[in-house]
Amino acid sequence: MKLASIKSGRDGKLVVVSTDLTRYTDAGRVAPTLQAALDDWENARPGLEELAAGLESGSVPAERFHERDCSSPLPRAYQWADGSAYINHVELVRKARGAEVPESFYEDPLMYQGGSDSFLGPRDDIVMPTDDGWGIDMEGEIAIITGDVPMGVTADEAGDYIRLIMLVNDVSLRGLIPGELAKGFGFFQSKPSSAFSPVAVTPDALGDAWRDGALHLPLLVRYNGEPFGQANAGVDLTFNFPQLIAHAAKSRPLCAGTIIGSGTVSNKLNGEPGKKISEGGDGYSCIAEIRMIETIHNGSAATPFMKFGDTVEIKMKDNNGKSIFGSIEQKVSQYTR
Repeated sequence: MKLASIKSGRDGKLVVVSTDLTRYTDAGRVAPTLQAALDDWENARPGLEELAAGLESGSVPAERFHERDCSSPLPRAYQWADGSAYINHVELVRKARGAEVPESFYEDPLMYQGGSDSFLGPRDDIVMPTDDGWGIDMEGEIAIITGDVPMGVTADEAGDYIRLIMLVNDVSLRGLIPGELAKGFGFFQSKPSSAFSPVAVTPDALGDAWRDGALHLPLLVRYNGEPFGQANAGVDLTFNFPQLIAHAAKSRPLCAGTIIGSGTVSNKLNGEPGKKISEGGDGYSCIAEIRMIETIHNGSAATPFMKFGDTVEIKMKDNNGKSIFGSIEQKVSQYTR
């Protein structure tokens, strides 16, 4: 089953989307918004599945689905917690500055709590006051949305609380991160609004691509129209989503509608840092990673961060070459108040 939120008010209008992403039907008789459906998932899911089946058979009213009309599936959420499940990304960050990765990082996930009050739509511009010195970067990730999760849930139990899966562009301001982290209190200004894919998908709709608490398909990133990354989200994964959920719920319950991100999808190449697609590698899911590799090999980074007018596209295809979640397509533009 595939769900989306058509732009309407602050929280969007919930719709059920056809498997091929061409049609949708209004889900208002079941739940007005995705958050409302998540709050009452046991009762809402059967009605949504009935609409999904009717949409495929042609027995319910349908309209043409346009990804550009979508907000993020949850335009705002009660919680957005982003992990760092691909330790290769962390290893490169550390290696570029000559630091070792603590052993605990391989046993206990990194996670920060991000702002969740103003997510960008999948086709909304990334608006910034300046593109000079802030180090605007995209980060291609996978995310899940949970139901109500009890405090102290184990990783073996946590998979049962995953309701939906989607893609993320976790926008980061690399130039602001060092100053914030130096204060010892974490990210805030350096993590502006993120954007999510037009469609969120139930785990069962992904078939065998969803297994062992992870999504086993390449995450396709294009930067300024050129292939930039195709790292497989199921490869080089140190922590799966049930482990990330258990980490987040160690000392608190999680509210239905909590979003948990994987962190930047990152693959190695024969046990070593990855390479550009043009050089036979799987590329990268963020600019920072290629800059780290340039620093390791050449002593300094050559690839610039994003400037006004630059574009990024993030999507994922199934084994038949069909888009699963729709595309995040964004341009960096000048912010005017």
